[in-house]
Amino acid sequence: MDEHTLSAEPTHSRWNAALPPRLTISSGDVVNFECQDSSGAQVHPGMSVGEFQQIDRAKIHALTGPVAIEGAEPGDVLQISVLDVRHKGWGWSSVIPGLGFLKERFTEPFLFHWELEPEVTRSLGPAVIPLRPFCGILGVAPAETGEFRTRPPGIFGGNMDVRELASGATLYLPVLQPGALFSCGDAHAAQGDGEVCINGIECPADVSLRFHLHRQQLLAGPLVESSPAPDDHGAAWVVIESSKDAVEAARGATDRMVDLLASRWGFDPVHAYLLCSVAMHLSFSQVVNEPVFTVSASIAKFILPDRVMFPTG
Repeated sequence: MDEHTLSAEPTHSRWNAALPPRLTISSGDVVNFECQDSSGAQVHPGMSVGEFQQIDRAKIHALTGPVAIEGAEPGDVLQISVLDVRHKGWGWSSVIPGLGFLKERFTEPFLFHWELEPEVTRSLGPAVIPLRPFCGILGVAPAETGEFRTRPPGIFGGNMDVRELASGATLYLPVLQPGALFSCGDAHAAQGDGEVCINGIECPADVSLRFHLHRQQLLAGPLVESSPAPDDHGAAWVVIESSKDAVEAARGATDRMVDLLASRWGFDPVHAYLLCSVAMHLSFSQVVNEPVFTVSASIAKFILPDRVMFPTG
């Protein structure tokens, strides 16, 4: 098991399975990623809103990668263990006309700069906001050929903006292309469910991830094993679904949770359905990556017997 370092440059802002890997690793290896902020290092502390309006939007998301995993093939599962996500002391959030959950109400451009302490920010007083950095984008190359914008998430992961993907979490993704071709970025020092104004606290970050490959395992879409946080329901199993229809995404996440409970814990499907009704949390992870919404369905781990989802051989 080796450890690697991957600099941010050159970043990429499109999904494309034809992109050559910048690094090839073995299952079990750790990669330390340098990640620019989501603007691709165009935003800087003290920037004016006028300057912000002139940035090159084609560079948004500025992902680090791709990383190929030796031997990965479609039909495998890639396990990504989030070892650490470290912000660099500053960040920003914005309002962009025409974007956001309340775009009809907030129509003027706005840019806010955050100063980040190790664990909190006091920049928006009198609030004291706890920081729990994570990557808004963690994904493998989609199954389709061609070049695709990074805004919509999918079964490949991508721009999910799931705040449970902080240090200590584990993400499972289906492999859709030879080598998997993993990339990450769009780090947030903090984010609420929904990411309603279009941003979390956007920030550059150093991200340490460990990769394991599970050969020929069924996985219909992203699955997270979260770590505890002070403001949530503790460690949980989280199923993630994205769709242009928010209700369809919520229904799909619930459906997959029923399947997960039945296949991994042996519940009769109707009993799994009842358990979802009395113990599952259903929430928006993001409502602003139009036209796609992302919904997370989670069940606290303390409710269920311990399970290793995909044993590492």
